[in-house]
Parts: sequence; C-alpha cells; structure tokens
Amino acid sequence: MAKKGNQRAKLLILCQVLLRKGDEEHPISTPELIKALEQEGVPAERKSIYTDMEALREFGLDVQLQKGKKGGWFIGERDFELPELKLLVDAVQSSRFISRKKSESLIRKLSSLTSEHRAKQLRRQVYVDHRVKTENESVYYAIDALHTAIAAGRVVKFRYFDYNAHREKVFRRDGAEYQVSPYGLIWSDENYYLVGWEREKGELRHYRVDRMSDLAVTDKPREGDEASKNFDLAEYGQRHFHMFSGKAGKVRLRCENSFVNVMLDRFGQEAMLIPDGPDHFVLTVDAVVSPQFYGWLFGLEGKAVLTAPDWAVEEYQAMLRRAMEG
Repeated sequence: MAKKGNQRAKLLILCQVLLRKGDEEHPISTPELIKALEQEGVPAERKSIYTDMEALREFGLDVQLQKGKKGGWFIGERDFELPELKLLVDAVQSSRFISRKKSESLIRKLSSLTSEHRAKQLRRQVYVDHRVKTENESVYYAIDALHTAIAAGRVVKFRYFDYNAHREKVFRRDGAEYQVSPYGLIWSDENYYLVGWEREKGELRHYRVDRMSDLAVTDKPREGDEASKNFDLAEYGQRHFHMFSGKAGKVRLRCENSFVNVMLDRFGQEAMLIPDGPDHFVLTVDAVVSPQFYGWLFGLEGKAVLTAPDWAVEEYQAMLRRAMEG
C-alpha cells in the first residue's frame, strides 16, 4: 500500500497532469486521473477527485469539466494561450541574435507552457527555420549583463571583433579592451546594438552585441552623463540608418504624396510633412548621412529627392554618377 505521506503530493501531481496532458480538445477522464495518481503511488477515489479539482480552482487554476461520453477535466485559461505562444516562437526563431541551439532550447521551454498535444504545433515550426543565425552563443547572456550594467550605471569592458573570409574572428585594436559606459540597447535590422559613451573617442558610439567577446561589468561608475544628458535612445536609432555611422545633420527631402507612409514609417508620426504643390510634400529630419542612407534613398527610385544640405546633395549626386558609369 502506498505511503500515506504521498497524499501531500496529490494536488501537485493532478496539477502537473492537467497542465501537461489536457486541453479543451483532449480532456482527461476521472479514471485516467486516478490511474496517473496510482502510478505515482497515490491512491485516490472518484469522489475525492472532485474535491481536489475544487481545491485547484481555489488555488487559481481554471479547471474545467467537460461532460459527456468523451468528457473529462482540462485547464481552460492559461497564462499563455496558443496564439500567444506561436507569436513568441516566431519571434525566437526569426531573431538572428539568438543562436540556433539557444532558439531550440527556448522553444522547448515555451512548448512546456501548453499541453503536449498543442505543443506539437509549436515544435513543427522549428523545422521551417532557414534564417541566418548568429554563431555567438554568449549573446543571450551578454544582453542580460548589459541590462544589468545600464540599470546599475556601470562601465562595461569587452573585446570587439569582425569575421574574415575564413570565418575567423579578427579582433579590432589588436584585441585591446573597449571600455564603454552603456546607455541603452537598440534592436535594429535583426541585431542588438549597445549605445554607450566611449572615453577614448569622447562621444556616443554603438556596437553590435554579437560581435562582443569577454564582456564583463566593471565597478567603475558610468561616464559621459553630462555630455549625454539629452540622449534619446529612440531618436539615436532613428537617425542612424541600419546603425551605420556617418555625418549627422538635418536633411530635407521632397517626396511624392504616395510616399507619406514610407516617410512616417522611417521617421515617425511626429515628422512634419509640408505640402509642396498638389503632388508633393517636403520634410526636414535629423539623420546620420551614410552610404546606407544614400542607398535607402536610391531605392526609392526618384520618388523622394534629397534637396538639402548642399554637401549631402553633392555626395548623393556623385554616388549616382558612379552608379551610372558602372
């Protein structure tokens, strides 16, 4: 006979079985629950199951009873519904900064938040993932460390690298450490970037998190607060096209009316659009003018034209000439 002390685990076992095995399409009958308890060395009677289910309801679980020949018990509302879990799985598997190994681990954990039957719908999505993934397994933990440093106002140190044609790491500055006062993290073009103050350069700069190595949070207090007191993380990300550096300034664009949505998507709903004749409008925005900015403008196929400042117009026209000359 089972030990009487096993009764202490009875509600926990029932809770676990309901969460893992049952859902609205797959209710668990009372005899099946009794059998599951007996397999764990806990004897139970039919009448006691109803009392236990009421106790679980009082605990906060949405325990439902579906009556009928194929009826049974199941958990109704869960912390995460299946559509929500599908969104989270899609976000994990499409994120380049999460390695394939870590993606599979996170999806397994997300799958445990629903029944085994519904979890199959989540696991099937893993096998259609052909996106490029980072190979830097430490990114997942680096992001957590950077958030800690930002909250604590501490300098971080790391080495920064690129890859060569042989997929080997080539460290910048001959492997010397960067010491950066972190101000925020930006998610841009499927990559995470740290924005921080670097004393050596005397300015705010940004760094791809998946290109960091040997990241550590130091005891040094963050620097650059005075120079960065008006720092706006959202504005910084908006101005730096694809997070490439360049010359910052105000630029004026003249666009066809059909490109209103494009400009608002790029520069935000606060962008001031001024009508310029019946078919065009102009807007002036802050931007970091880089080859990527010009490339974005070139992709608009003349429907948006750079009109100021003069130095940017000249650079853009020179780029167009080079493109036409092949």
